[in-house]
Amino acid sequence: MKRAEPLTQIQSVEPNTGSPPLPPATTLATTPEGTAATAEARSLLATAWMRIRRSKIALTSLCVVVAIMLFAVLAPVLSAMSGNDPFTSNTSPEVLDDFQTPGLPLPGYMYPSAHHWLGVEPGLGRDLFARLAYGGQVSLTIALLSTAVSVVLGTVLGAAAGYFGGKTDAIISRIMDLFLAFPHLLLVLSLTPILQSRLRDTPLGEGSFLPMASLVIILGFFGWAYLARIVRGQVLSLREREFVEAARSFGASHLSVLFKQIIPNVMGVVLVYATMLIPTNISAEAALSFLGVGVKDPTPSWGQMLNAAQSGNWYLSDPWFLAVPGVMLIVTVLAFNLLGDAVRDALDPKASRH
Repeated sequence: MKRAEPLTQIQSVEPNTGSPPLPPATTLATTPEGTAATAEARSLLATAWMRIRRSKIALTSLCVVVAIMLFAVLAPVLSAMSGNDPFTSNTSPEVLDDFQTPGLPLPGYMYPSAHHWLGVEPGLGRDLFARLAYGGQVSLTIALLSTAVSVVLGTVLGAAAGYFGGKTDAIISRIMDLFLAFPHLLLVLSLTPILQSRLRDTPLGEGSFLPMASLVIILGFFGWAYLARIVRGQVLSLREREFVEAARSFGASHLSVLFKQIIPNVMGVVLVYATMLIPTNISAEAALSFLGVGVKDPTPSWGQMLNAAQSGNWYLSDPWFLAVPGVMLIVTVLAFNLLGDAVRDALDPKASRH
């Protein structure tokens, strides 16, 4: 029997609304002479980009996100250009005297200078620019990997629940309800130290990989349920569409229909959720590291830098030490949130924000 060719019509849907799909990708355009010309089909991403570039806020947030990503990726290059690294301490006697004498004004080299572009860290005298760059690398890596884990689990399990229905749907839905019922932060706080102790004797427990691996697993594992519920709702309507029935009639297997027909048609929802989940995971990593159960010194991360500013009460005498990672964290989360809003509006054909 002849197998059905994969149907790649991409539909744009709004999460939780079940709005109708976009019109067919190929449309007819009438020329001035009255002849019909076939317009080139636009993909989902091409349509989204066409709408994003019309918004100044969306373009600005996209540029900021790209700049922050490059800042983190190029951390070794930028640190080498500044002539510093994130681990070397300035332990000269005059520096230690200035740091340890209460009530004295802070020395000038703690603030931005030609040698230390963002100043140095109080107490140990480590370069703030190098630690900020490497800290961004750690924080963004944890956020992106944990988001990927949540997206894969949520998409596959949500699509399976909606497509197969019956007992499969009942079991997955009850698991989703269980995950959504527990307080997320308390679970993460209590389970992260336990997971770290379990991973300590594995290859993931070597050096700085231990806190990173534990945060990726914890944040990713507890972040899939909400996306799965959204995907399930979309799949419940998609499984009755004509292109799914056509694939079945040509003998396509359930897995083929699920991964080639159903999941591609919910990627708009998945993309929107992923862009909104990344800043959430960045904030979660910063919160956990600030509370002492995430990334620990000497490995830099933005949350760990906030923890260092608070633990030694340096924020009272040296607010600059707290402001550097704090402002970077706020700008990053805000840029990702604005970009997520722009992607949501771009993928919704009925969106109208004025």
